[in-house]
Amino acid sequence: MSPTPPRKQLILSLAREHGRVMVEDLSARFSVSPQTIRKDLNELCENQDLTRTHGGALLRTGAANVGYEARRLVASEAKERIGLAAAELIPDNSSLFINLGTTTEAVARALVGRVDLLAITNNINVANTLQAAPAVEVVILGGVLRKSDGGIVGEAALDMINQFKVDTAVIGASAIDGDGSLLDYDYREVRITQAIMANARRTILVSDSSKFERRAPVRVAHLSQMDVFITDSVPSDAIRTLCREAGTVIHETGPEESERKDD
Repeated sequence: MSPTPPRKQLILSLAREHGRVMVEDLSARFSVSPQTIRKDLNELCENQDLTRTHGGALLRTGAANVGYEARRLVASEAKERIGLAAAELIPDNSSLFINLGTTTEAVARALVGRVDLLAITNNINVANTLQAAPAVEVVILGGVLRKSDGGIVGEAALDMINQFKVDTAVIGASAIDGDGSLLDYDYREVRITQAIMANARRTILVSDSSKFERRAPVRVAHLSQMDVFITDSVPSDAIRTLCREAGTVIHETGPEESERKDD
């Protein structure tokens, strides 16, 4: 197989960083025609690196999720801002669940300096992050360790969740459908997230906008069940209307610095 040309490598790197790429943005960035960019995207899609969408492409997903380390790179700046915004809504002297995900990891990083928090998680990466927090007590759920991403799943984890009633649940989603459905790839993780929501007084969804362009097969919950939805941007009026009618508060953190420079 011939090596990927430099421009395509850069396009793929941008897709991994931001979750998606747009034809017009890439055309301006590389000073080439939109037709040239479309050809590049089509070839990357043929190689199964990207999936074409209207006006651009996004990092390929399907019945299986992309690797955890690669997911950390997707929309990383947006996730950090989302994490900071979520941390601002979590008061000291409170308790919370944090489930699996790279965006919930960003929330954990933003909580390291907090005081008298009890954090319960099925996310080994979150636990490792909060280990450095002297005033945060960390409880790790028992169960089966999923080595691909550091998640803990299974009946033992579910039983342990049901022993708690916390102030806040911070959850992520692998994908968000246009009808507001929150989706995931692993039914075992779905059961954990649903139990976390059932045992929390308030639920905060943290998810960057690239999740609206992804697909996953297992339904977790619905946006209307969220108390707060924190994202970099909401892509449609339909989602805004859905949240408004359900009483779900939307916090938008805005576009990434690189996107603002390209505008």
